[in-house]
Amino acid sequence: MRDLAEGFRYLLAGQGWVLRHGRWLGFGLLPGLVSLVLYAGALIGLGYGADDFTAWVTPFADDWSSPWLALFRGFLTFLVFGLGLFLAVITFTAVTLLIGQPFYESLSEQVDRSEGGDAPESGLPLWLELWVSARDSLKVLARVVLYGLVLFALGFIPVIGQTVVPALGFCVSGYFLTQELTAVALQRRKVELSERLVLLRSRRMLVLGFGVPLVLAFLVPLVAVFLMPGAVAGATLMVRHLTQADEETAGAAPAPEDTPTGFGPPPPAYS
Repeated sequence: MRDLAEGFRYLLAGQGWVLRHGRWLGFGLLPGLVSLVLYAGALIGLGYGADDFTAWVTPFADDWSSPWLALFRGFLTFLVFGLGLFLAVITFTAVTLLIGQPFYESLSEQVDRSEGGDAPESGLPLWLELWVSARDSLKVLARVVLYGLVLFALGFIPVIGQTVVPALGFCVSGYFLTQELTAVALQRRKVELSERLVLLRSRRMLVLGFGVPLVLAFLVPLVAVFLMPGAVAGATLMVRHLTQADEETAGAAPAPEDTPTGFGPPPPAYS
């Protein structure tokens, strides 16, 4: 519970940071608005076409009597739209970060500077940063799709599919959403995707405390646009905490001569 609360505090701290630095909030709205228009169009199209898609994939139910046909296909239509919404919430961040890469990179650097010390830089040209970001986002998206399909299948289980599965969906969404947001600061620190995954897995509850409330907020229309700059700022603050804690842990390893061997106390040190 402590890590969950700490993750949520980083989310609030990021929003507070951009409110204190208003011009960063203003510049951050444009990439989010572009993404919002794209995703709104896609979800509206899915809403109109989900029932036709459901009818197309279930021709065996054409002869079912009422009300079973309507109930069955209505439930499947709900699941299809839910899966689309799940993927939209996850990929919205990746697409918005890609569109606004130069801005969010600068914002993350400014957060680092405001907290003291130098701001790490990747040293890569913009085109290569965009390529690395897109490549890593596709790898993360592949994992998201895999989890999404599993959850979609589990949604057919009575009771569990309507209670446990949606809760798991929010947790999975929050986890991968945080992966995308922390990628900005971690990429500048030259941390590869595999290392990022290990780092975040080591503090799962902290990650969920940051990501799950953000996913719930993103479900409200337009909220995602206004929260994105603060989410990047909060993710940068969290990355600073994780990387510093990792460095301190590595530096705190006991010296070999102070490590017990299992055969009694270590020998005394002689000067």
